[in-house]
Amino acid sequence: MPKSDIHPNWYPEAKVICNGEVVMTTGSTQEELHVDVWSGNHPFFTGNQKILDTEGRVDRFMRKYGMSTEESDNKDSKKSLKKNESDESQPKDS
Repeated sequence: MPKSDIHPNWYPEAKVICNGEVVMTTGSTQEELHVDVWSGNHPFFTGNQKILDTEGRVDRFMRKYGMSTEESDNKDSKKSLKKNESDESQPKDS
């Protein structure tokens, strides 16, 4: 038997609340657990995972390790062409 007055209270039916809804119950030392993400709305578990590509990091990684697709190669070549055209249209200071 555990020592008295040293253990927290145990709530076997603690409510897990996400976005104002009770999504499940579990055992916890708190009566209510307020969470932002749980397995019912997390992209990994729902299969709706999106890759957020900031500053072309995914494309750069794919090129570096030779895993780029034709589609990403075409996008990259179009970007470089646009950049070169804009560089050429700028007057150069002599």
